[in-house]
This record gives sequence, structure tokens and C-alpha cells, in this order.
Amino acid sequence: MPDGPTTWRGAVSAAAARTGDERAARWLCETASGADDADEFRSMLDDTVSARAAAHLESMVARVEAGEPLQYALGRWSFRRLDLMVDRRVLIPRPETELIVDHVLAHLRTLGRHAVVADLGTGSGAIGLSVLLETPPGSAEVWMTDESADALDVARANAAGVARSAAGARFVQGDWYAALPDSLRGTVDVVVSNPPYVATDDPDLDLSVREWEPADALIAGTDGLEDIRVIVAGARGWLAPGGMLVVETGHAQGAAVTALCEAAGLAGATVLEDLAGLGRFVRALAP
Repeated sequence: MPDGPTTWRGAVSAAAARTGDERAARWLCETASGADDADEFRSMLDDTVSARAAAHLESMVARVEAGEPLQYALGRWSFRRLDLMVDRRVLIPRPETELIVDHVLAHLRTLGRHAVVADLGTGSGAIGLSVLLETPPGSAEVWMTDESADALDVARANAAGVARSAAGARFVQGDWYAALPDSLRGTVDVVVSNPPYVATDDPDLDLSVREWEPADALIAGTDGLEDIRVIVAGARGWLAPGGMLVVETGHAQGAAVTALCEAAGLAGATVLEDLAGLGRFVRALAP
């Protein structure tokens, strides 16, 4: 960043020149400024940048210049109504994943009672915490599982940000269903997951994703279905009658995953589209 005192307006221009992205530059400056939101930051544009804020901004800009994803440099990213803490322990939440929460909420509304949800491979907690935040207080219990203790630490930190809404959160470490207590067998209303679904040698995986995001949350064997097979195969034993399984998949995996659902004895397996019109989720019901 420029030597000597500068305003936030000048800092945005300088950061944009270095990152090549004016919108990213504004987000970086907003975070460094400590502003609560974009409106407050706009009111600060002609204020002088303090030495401490300038040092924080320089650190973030340098990380982006080195190729680190913007979200990790910022240390936070939005997901639906959440402002999530994110770092290299968890995947960066994607906009397409936001839609899976809509499918969970729609199913919960049909129940009209207290619900039990299992969010397998929760990562940052984006899905499970969104369900709790967007349902009436006390109406849902969400079991958020992850094999990674580091990921669960991030999810717990994010739970603190939703305060009372997180009262129904249960964090358990373990591999998929193995993390859940046996007492939940046959009682879960929704199993939801955004599991790893990228093939080991997928040539379309963005280089920055491969280099920076946790591989064990991305890669799932030679066909990308290694973890989805486990989730689908176990669903019927954990779901209550009429309970729903919904998983995020690669856009070309829908047919294979619906076939897995049918083989596992689940009913009505359906591919659901994302906002780009791509098959992104598979939903099925327990008989």
C-alpha cells in the first residue's frame, strides 16, 4: 500500500490496482477498516487510514497477490444470512450450496413438528447453522458431523455468531454416520450433505481450489463418488419413515447418484438444479 497517510478511498484504488479487482479491493478495505457493513465503510471513505489498519490491509492484499483465495485472506464469507468465519481448515462456502438449505427447509415445513437433521461433513457449519437460523426457535435439532476436528472448531466458532439459534446444534466428530449416536437410528427427518465429489484426476478442478482448499473435503476417489456411496447406502437405516436425503453432487453425477439411491431402497430419487440450471443435488425419501 502507499507510504504515508492515505484515505480509505485511496486505499481502495491502490488495492484494486494490485489485485485487479475493485470489488475485492473494497471488501479487503472494508474488513481492514473494522466497519460493520458496506454503508458504514462508505461513510469512512475520506477518513485517514490508521497505521494498524494499513498493516492489516497490506497483509491481506499480499496474500491475495500470492494466489490465496480472497475468502481466506478476508477470514470470512457470506452464506445466505450467515457471516461465516472461514480459513484453510474448511471449504469456502459456494453460492450454489445455498440452495440445498431451501430443500431442507421445505421438507421441514411439511412436518409441522420438532425435527431432527443430520448435516454430514458440516465443514464451516454453513448448512446446519442456516437451518437453525431459518427455522423457528426450538423447532429443530441439527447434528453437525465432521471427521476433521479442525473443521468442527470452525463450525463451533460460527455457531457463536448465531447466538440463541445455535441452541439446537450438536457437534460430533467422526466419519459420516459413525459420528451419530445409535439412538438416532430410524429417527432422522433429514440427512443433508455437501460431501467431497471431485474425482482424483479431475482436469476441470480450478488450480487455486486444488492448491488452497482442504483435499479431504474435495476429493472422493477415481470417480468422485466414494463418499456419496457411503452416505446413500447408510441413509435408509438412519432416516425416519418419509425422511429425506439430499446431497450435493457434481453436475454430471446426477444419474449415477439416483441409481445409488434406488439400489439403497430409497424412493423418488430426483435430480434438482442449481441457479445455473445444472443438476446439483439429488433428493430421495425413505419408504
